[in-house]
Amino acid sequence: MVLTDRFSWLANNGLSLLTVAILLGIALGNLPFFTSMIHKHLAGIQFTKQRILRAGIVLYGLRLTFQDIGDVGILGAAIDVVVFLSTFALAVYLGVKYFKLDRDIAILIGAGSAICGAAAILATEPVVKAQNEKVTVAISTVVIFGTISIFAYPAIFHLAQNYFININFPVQFGVYIGSTVHEVAQVLAAAKSVSGNVADTAVITKMMRVMMLGPFLVALSIYFFVMDRRQVRDQCSQSVTHRFGFDVARSGIPWFAFLFLLVIALNSLEFFPRQATQSLIALDNFLLAAAMAALGLTTQFSAIKRAGLKPLFLASILFAWLVVGGGVINIIATVLWSL
Repeated sequence: MVLTDRFSWLANNGLSLLTVAILLGIALGNLPFFTSMIHKHLAGIQFTKQRILRAGIVLYGLRLTFQDIGDVGILGAAIDVVVFLSTFALAVYLGVKYFKLDRDIAILIGAGSAICGAAAILATEPVVKAQNEKVTVAISTVVIFGTISIFAYPAIFHLAQNYFININFPVQFGVYIGSTVHEVAQVLAAAKSVSGNVADTAVITKMMRVMMLGPFLVALSIYFFVMDRRQVRDQCSQSVTHRFGFDVARSGIPWFAFLFLLVIALNSLEFFPRQATQSLIALDNFLLAAAMAALGLTTQFSAIKRAGLKPLFLASILFAWLVVGGGVINIIATVLWSL
């Protein structure tokens, strides 16, 4: 937190607090003399990765309001939904069927690319119960291609001005950046390189996209609940199935996702005083950074190496889809809206 506050060039280049935290965690976690200390405090690290993370996701809702939807408008909201659904569906389909990746890592990469980068991956991890290495690999793809976005989108802007002169810049291009770039920090970095007006529109659009995290987690948990219950029904007796269903409902549903939506609702109603909200956001930054650092501390380079190049290939295809496919979606939606 001190580094990102003191060195503004980190955020300006898309290296958000969460990214810096996990990079520092990985650096320390792979030092030979640090291994014994990590093992000694493993219980606290695991607690941070799980419970502290959930608290951080809940408080993340203080950054959002339902009024953001009205600011972006129906067009921006519709574009966000189409980009989100198409990107996540493509990630799971290609990842499982063609790249033969583990389902969990395909879901994590899809969530990170489709919603809000590392924060979405961290929020999805408790639902899929993925291993540390899978989470780190997914976050790495967000860092790599999100960083590329920072430099690619300003270049695309100048090209688009020449070929799509009838589009209302900077509003439409701000929606394009906000609906397709991975992280909030990366959205800011890419949009500010174009103009302040583009940045304002891009951030509002991005925050609207972040709001999809809550419904996504709830839907994903229901999917896992149904699939797990069906699997047990095929293997066990009816009585065991009922008992298992109760256990899944008790432990598998991400209640923090409902609390996340509740916090957004309260923030929309201005339930919290402004000063209290700022203090809670600062606390939330600390909680999320701690969770990322804990994840990094328990991640080994050897595990990332074992994951191979397939996750990177999948993420590169999703990046291409976000840039090209997302651009096409934005153009078609804008044209249809103007009819």
